[in-house]
Amino acid sequence: MIVSKAEAGPAVGALGRACARAQISWAAFFTNKGVEVLGDGEVVRALATARRAVACQESWAEWMADAECPVERGSQTSNSELVGVADRVVSL
Repeated sequence: MIVSKAEAGPAVGALGRACARAQISWAAFFTNKGVEVLGDGEVVRALATARRAVACQESWAEWMADAECPVERGSQTSNSELVGVADRVVSL
């Protein structure tokens, strides 16, 4: 998943839980205002089943400032790595 909108929180949580139930390997990259989704505890709990969850460090600095990031911080290179190994990409 590529999450770039703050409104995507409910979808991220639901899709993550559905992937876990179906035993589907998944990952998420959070960028732009999508990093705000990481302030939702339900989403963060769903991310526990993700193979990898990464927040764009530049977006985190801009939108979340001094808050502690609950996932790995990375760059758009991290996003490219995740897309490179994905069978499907869902953009939210």
